[in-house]
Amino acid sequence: MNIVLWILQILLALLFLFAGGTKLVMSAEALSAPGTPTSIGFLRFIGVCEFLGGLGLLLPGIVRTRQYLTPLAALGLAIIMIGAVVFAVIGGTIPIALVNVVILLLLLFVAYARWRVRPLG
Repeated sequence: MNIVLWILQILLALLFLFAGGTKLVMSAEALSAPGTPTSIGFLRFIGVCEFLGGLGLLLPGIVRTRQYLTPLAALGLAIIMIGAVVFAVIGGTIPIALVNVVILLLLLFVAYARWRVRPLG
């Protein structure tokens, strides 16, 4: 179970490090694509949260300190994914919403498993 959780954490961390990093380095023109109902500042804030959440999935287990932060990072990213699902459904992109739901469920699984089933510490 521990190996499965680490694989999920690494894959999810890579996903959110990439997604958050691109939101931080993209130009304002690229971020304000047509159909994006949010401001540039909010998208940058989400990018910071995604990047830090990705780090939170990995670093506590790697450095073996404050390991309670891993399930909290997963829950924080799950909250972001709930917003992503809502925006995708409102925008009419149901296939993207379904992918976001799968990511949301994986994050909730990691949060629960690292909190109750197989904690890091």
